[in-house]
Amino acid sequence: MRKPLIIRILSALDRKAWLALGIFLALALVAVPALHLLVPESSPFHVSTYAITLIGKIMCYALVAVAMDLIWGFGGILSLGHGLFFALGGYAFGMYLMRQIGTDGSYGAALPDFMIFLDWKALPWFWLGSDSFGWAAFLALALPAVVAFVFGYFAFRSRIKGVYFSIITQALTYAAMLLFFRNETGFGGNNGFTDFKRILGYSITAPETRLVLFGLTALALATTLVLARWLVTSRFGRVLAAIRDAESRVMFIGYNPLWYKLAIWTISAVLCGIAGALYVPQVGIINPSEMSPGNSIEIAIWVAVGGRGTLIGPVIGAFVVNLAKSWFTVSFPEYWLFFLGLLFIVVTLMLPHGLVGLWKQFVAKRAAARGAAPALVAKGASA
Repeated sequence: MRKPLIIRILSALDRKAWLALGIFLALALVAVPALHLLVPESSPFHVSTYAITLIGKIMCYALVAVAMDLIWGFGGILSLGHGLFFALGGYAFGMYLMRQIGTDGSYGAALPDFMIFLDWKALPWFWLGSDSFGWAAFLALALPAVVAFVFGYFAFRSRIKGVYFSIITQALTYAAMLLFFRNETGFGGNNGFTDFKRILGYSITAPETRLVLFGLTALALATTLVLARWLVTSRFGRVLAAIRDAESRVMFIGYNPLWYKLAIWTISAVLCGIAGALYVPQVGIINPSEMSPGNSIEIAIWVAVGGRGTLIGPVIGAFVVNLAKSWFTVSFPEYWLFFLGLLFIVVTLMLPHGLVGLWKQFVAKRAAARGAAPALVAKGASA
């Protein structure tokens, strides 16, 4: 008898993985809030608002990195345009946050400030319903899904893959960035959305609100890792890996790669949309620069640094690269891009399996050394 779905999902992780996940959630949901709210700012154990915002932002990036790993590490599809889906989720939820400003904006009008500045008299049709939290949450999921499904269907049906697919995705996000930069599109032009005030009636800058958003991001990341692990170890994941390694052979035995690739591509886009929706209220801004090709290339670097095809590797890569970025852009801002390029080259040439691969090699060498020691003792005894 086949096990229920929830049991199969929960059994996708072993005991050590559940322990690590439990420790992560305990830190994110209990330790960090306690250190932020209960420990005075003068204490070295106090977690500052800046640290909460920074870690929350990086967790959103880690969620995007896991989404990229699903298509690149397990599907063999390298996208250089995933920043588009991240930004679409951010803009969809940002519209709701802009409506929640109400008459507290600079002009004291019901319309967002940028519309008053551009002499708009009414909301565009696509802003209708944007004052509803439920509609905004739905759009943050549906918009990236629809765009990914339509684009992916025609691309995969035409059997575009490899570097050609990567270039097309980069062109797609660049075209979207240019579109959103235009004031007449109704998305704030180059300034985007900012100056948010409330979410569900609560002050968006209140410590409690920030901690709730922080906790939701941690839960979203943990849930994504569990579901992703179940997905890649299921029959679907095994077929997807086979398509990655030998697509022609998979077609020969009767599978249609189109729907498998399209499914994982759309799921990946939805995860990016969720990350974007969680990112905007924590960081306080969304603008077209999130769609820049450079940002999408950075996503691929996070996955490569951590180790693609491992799920946990992209999370590690996102934290390592972005923490380094935060330090470099303050201490040596003019050298950050050189460091990022050097990091990518070193990983590509010397660490093809990323930091996770390096750790596995270290563990394997230690295990081999431990196994060799008893053998030497036994050999000496026999001599």
